[in-house]
Amino acid sequence: MSPHTTARLLSIIVAEQPCNASGIEESEMPYLHYPKPETFDREECTCNLVRYFAIMSQQRSGSGWFETLLNSHINVSSNGEIFGRRERRTNISAIVKTLDKVYNLDWFSSASKNECNAAVGFKWMLNQGLMAHREGIAEYFKEKGVSAIFLFRRNLLRRMVSMLANSHDSHAKLLNGTHKSHVHSAADAQVLATYKPKVNTTSLVSHFRKLEETAAKAVESFKSTRHIVLYYEDLVNNSTKLIEVQEFLRLPYRELTSRQVKIHSGPLSRQIQNWEEVQKTLKGTPFERFLL
Repeated sequence: MSPHTTARLLSIIVAEQPCNASGIEESEMPYLHYPKPETFDREECTCNLVRYFAIMSQQRSGSGWFETLLNSHINVSSNGEIFGRRERRTNISAIVKTLDKVYNLDWFSSASKNECNAAVGFKWMLNQGLMAHREGIAEYFKEKGVSAIFLFRRNLLRRMVSMLANSHDSHAKLLNGTHKSHVHSAADAQVLATYKPKVNTTSLVSHFRKLEETAAKAVESFKSTRHIVLYYEDLVNNSTKLIEVQEFLRLPYRELTSRQVKIHSGPLSRQIQNWEEVQKTLKGTPFERFLL
């Protein structure tokens, strides 16, 4: 960003808001916003700067759990999987209209907070129009100063188990006739974990290769935007990763918590019906590491 553009942005911030904008580092300016919602009066939070973010992920990669962690922060509102609705992603115009509503704080969900927001965003699956319109979306992110949080799973075989089990339960409804993608008790998790899917090994290697290529292409498409790449396993095993996330969003530090309980844990050999066949298929390939 040129010095002229930077100075112009600061002038706009100072001119439009009766707030003290001094002390803001020039490198941070594109990511700081004073939203002006149309649906409510933000008077008490007029001078509270807000950062925009999007959690970009793939289904069953821990994004739901991760979002509950973020929403446990008193100053964060992450509004769920808003592009799950097809009409919101039919074209780039529909996408931009939805994004504007979210970042202007005119999007209401269970994540909406009474406190002054320090960061607002949502989660976005790569197959929900994100990759199809990635160029236009990346341009929007750069223009609006949106920070991208990529969240993937290192072990794609465990992700597949979760996908197959979740798909099965959407029909079987093992929990008293109710389908739940996420649970809040160990008892419910144990019930859902009783189902052991059979993995189709015919295209397993090519499937994993395509998933990794898609993730790499997504990160590459947003390399010119402010972004961070996270992995579910790292967040689970290393508590400092959540500190890094809060630092990335420039949030005041809080202990982040979630009520969600992990459904599939323990050795994969106990979770896959045709485990020996899967072992044979993956051994000697780059994806043999998923067997651990």
